[in-house]
Amino acid sequence: MTDRLRIALAQLNPTVGAIRQNLELARKTLADVAGQGADILLFPELFLTGYFPDDLLFKARFVADAMAAAQEFAAATAGTGVTAIMPCVWQEGGRLYNAALVCENGAIIARRYKRELPNDDVFYEKRYFERAELQEPVTIKGVSIGIPICEDIWHPEVCAHLVDNGARLLLCPNGSPYWRNKQATRYKLVTDRVAEDNVPLLYLNQVGGQDELVYDGASFAIEPGGRLVVQAKSFETEIMMSNWQRTPDGWRCTDPHVAPLSSIDEAPWRACVLGLRDYVNKNGFKSVLLGLSGGIDSAVVAAMAVDALGADRVHCLMLPYRYTSKESLADAEDCARRLGVRYDVVSIGDPVEAALAELQPVFGNRPMDLTEENIQSRMRGIYLMAVSNKLGGLLLTTGNKSEMAVGYATIYGDMNGGFNPIKDMLKMRVYELADWRNRNRPADCLGPDGVVITQNIIDKAPSAELRPDQRDQDSLPPYPILDEILHGLVELELSVAEVVAKGEGRFDRDLVKRIEKLLYIAEYKRRQSAPGVKITRKAFGLGRRYPITNGYRDTVETVEPVTRLDSKGLE
Repeated sequence: MTDRLRIALAQLNPTVGAIRQNLELARKTLADVAGQGADILLFPELFLTGYFPDDLLFKARFVADAMAAAQEFAAATAGTGVTAIMPCVWQEGGRLYNAALVCENGAIIARRYKRELPNDDVFYEKRYFERAELQEPVTIKGVSIGIPICEDIWHPEVCAHLVDNGARLLLCPNGSPYWRNKQATRYKLVTDRVAEDNVPLLYLNQVGGQDELVYDGASFAIEPGGRLVVQAKSFETEIMMSNWQRTPDGWRCTDPHVAPLSSIDEAPWRACVLGLRDYVNKNGFKSVLLGLSGGIDSAVVAAMAVDALGADRVHCLMLPYRYTSKESLADAEDCARRLGVRYDVVSIGDPVEAALAELQPVFGNRPMDLTEENIQSRMRGIYLMAVSNKLGGLLLTTGNKSEMAVGYATIYGDMNGGFNPIKDMLKMRVYELADWRNRNRPADCLGPDGVVITQNIIDKAPSAELRPDQRDQDSLPPYPILDEILHGLVELELSVAEVVAKGEGRFDRDLVKRIEKLLYIAEYKRRQSAPGVKITRKAFGLGRRYPITNGYRDTVETVEPVTRLDSKGLE
């Protein structure tokens, strides 16, 4: 039995499905921490497969390959003096488990399985895994250690069972995606378990982008008394080493180290940048391109792309037509110059006019309407996709969540693209982040310091510029009002009457009903939109799944008390 432990938390960025690549990263990490005298090494949830592998888990070969890789990793622990806890899938008795494998002296000496399988928000583990019985602690270096896996710590009986059966430390691997102010939820959760069970809990989270999800790291440890003794950085990979000693009051950290986290204002920018960077790099793209219109959305996406990849990997195109203002031309060029990206101007005038001329016999004498506007947008989409095909860059789309909510976007036009870093960002948040980025540049961002999005872009009235003197407000309420209504309908799932009441006289029922209608009928467009970074709990797609064919409309005109479900059950 030892009275001291040196524990390494491997806050790393695995790639889903890249079993061999993840295995090599694990081996390298094992060698590194062995050289630093670690006793225990903990990896994030399902590290060898990456979190979350979705229906790859239905492929028997994938499961077999993952288990074989786990055996290889266990063999690598021989002679290191390190006991490694490697989360991976494991099949036993024809049943598949979300597991943590305890590897020591070249072998898997114990397996512990996840009991509580999340089936809400973006998680649906019950589709794949068997629910385990309550698990027992594992003895490591003579110390009884409990290994609750992610969702397990949301259920007090899991940790209580471990401690009642002798666990004196709890090591918890996680795959916990970012959303706004998520860390406060984690702190409270872990603090509650520590207060109940009176043992330290070390919470390890992974880092990185996986399609729409971004994992922000921010791993930490809390001692009894609610003391935060270990805090890793946000959105960055690192190995956190901590030293622990047995005392008369239990195990305590002897060298607390608390790194500063990203602020609530900085975190959305870093989440979008990391999500974009990993989507591009993990999928093997060398560069990205986007249409730079002179408006706020495309300017923010361009800045994010440069921060994620560097200016030499970003290509911007201005695609003007007769309604494109001189101001927009100047603003787009200025933004491209500030960011240092390649910038080309390619007119869509002749092809749009040719299309209208060819269609005239079919259209006849019908008056101009949205059709002609959509032709402009779709012509831009054709040009951008052509450049993407010819030069090989991933096309980024630049529509914000407010526009996508109400269908203020042209399918097969400005919705063209392979990824959208601001897909889950309401319009006013886009403005806030533009202002924030002009005053700040995180250390891992590759773009320039200073103002990258001029005040003129921020201040001017938003417009699609598809007809003379067009303004978004011609068709939509002012964005501060629209965003508040959408926050109620989408993020909070409120009734129309509740949204009206929450507005305290600033908007009426007819307006909210109109927005509700637009929200529902635009579902078919959103189903065909590019994936994008999820930064709220109700992102379109992963976080909010509505039917396209949907006859429901809210008809209740008064606020009535109802029982609501949150992501963890009844409130």
